[in-house]
Amino acid sequence: MDSRQRVLDALNHKKPDRVPVDLGATFITGLHCSVVEALRDYYGLEKRIVKVHEPYQMLGYFDEDLKQCIGVDVEGVVPNNTIFGYPSENWKPWQTPWGQDVLVPGQFNTTSGDDGSVYMYPQGDVLALPSGHMPASGFFFDAMVRQLPIDDENLNAEDNLEEFKLLDNQNLSRIVRDVQAAAQTGRAVVVCTPGTALGDIALVPAPFLKQPRGIRDIEEWYLSIAARRDYVNEIFERQVEVAVKNLQAIHDACGKHIDVVVLCGADFGTQTSSFCSVQTFRDLWLPHYQVMTDWIHTNTPWKIMKHCCGAVSEFIDPLIEAGFDILNPVQCSAKGMEPEGLKSRFGDRITFWGGGVDTQKTLPFGTPDEVKAEVTERCKIFSKHGGFVFNAIHNIQARTPIENVAAMVAAVHEFNGTSLKTVRRKCNERVFSSRQEDQI
Repeated sequence: MDSRQRVLDALNHKKPDRVPVDLGATFITGLHCSVVEALRDYYGLEKRIVKVHEPYQMLGYFDEDLKQCIGVDVEGVVPNNTIFGYPSENWKPWQTPWGQDVLVPGQFNTTSGDDGSVYMYPQGDVLALPSGHMPASGFFFDAMVRQLPIDDENLNAEDNLEEFKLLDNQNLSRIVRDVQAAAQTGRAVVVCTPGTALGDIALVPAPFLKQPRGIRDIEEWYLSIAARRDYVNEIFERQVEVAVKNLQAIHDACGKHIDVVVLCGADFGTQTSSFCSVQTFRDLWLPHYQVMTDWIHTNTPWKIMKHCCGAVSEFIDPLIEAGFDILNPVQCSAKGMEPEGLKSRFGDRITFWGGGVDTQKTLPFGTPDEVKAEVTERCKIFSKHGGFVFNAIHNIQARTPIENVAAMVAAVHEFNGTSLKTVRRKCNERVFSSRQEDQI
């Protein structure tokens, strides 16, 4: 069974030949650039400077040799523009505050504070107000709020719609090129669709805009869900109109090569509770999601992923009703998100993409044996009757011990009983190179 079919079987709740694996395909299933470099060193791969393709979270790009080494089954297509509004191209060297030499996009322009912190600028324009901040001891950027005074009497939804535009020919052509290239790998193709995220709090401050207007303060946005609901509802309604047209354009151009779309990354859960009630979700989000998901399910074979962190067990039924086929990152460390309960309640109706190991405790602070035990247990629970794609819970963060990351990879393959001798050798013995892999 090839990688694509393996993923499709899992998504259709059939038992594949083995648990499919995603590492590095999306902005929500990736690895910090420092971990990517350490993983390459651990496996003895060719020395290469890691590309930071997503500077907000400082995620590192997986080269093909690393994908083959780990044995991933998913190929990702992400928007060309970063969250700071400049394209991932014209790479140049940059040294991080923690001393790693990386490659960054050409318009990755920063300044440094007296305390050693780093400031990022929208569209790379250092004459604008900074829109991202990395503390001196940090490993990624935080969005900076640049909220203009709010005049409730004159709020205009257009101000919060500036970034939601129809795809132009250049951006559509780039998506088509990337999708076609992804399909050639034989892996399942997952596309992070542009402009379909409704109220994703990472995007609300608009770090990609030089002069954001509307409601751009995170606290004000959450207050607006209750106090300015008509305004938020109008934003979603008009955003979805554009999103459906873009989805249709992508489908018409290259839809047959796409297997999964990541529609939205708005979080509804905290560690122990939620940002809103289930009823608020049903009243405000669900109808707009359904416009997009109904179009997708009517016109395409695509499966639809919803990224939603936190304690969201009570949101899963309405997410399924909203048309989502996949839940990520499956934060089992949050309240009410125990794997056995999730699988027994929802496992035949939604695919769990993630949940493979706890990235808050076990992976960064446990031992390799503890990592292996947890990965094995999660695979056993979630993979029953399909409906599971292995990934850690969200992105793997900086300073995670590389022996633990390697133990995670090894544990998945041991659970699968795979015959990928190169993976087993690389994970357990650290003795091979790309040339040896080719020979095997």
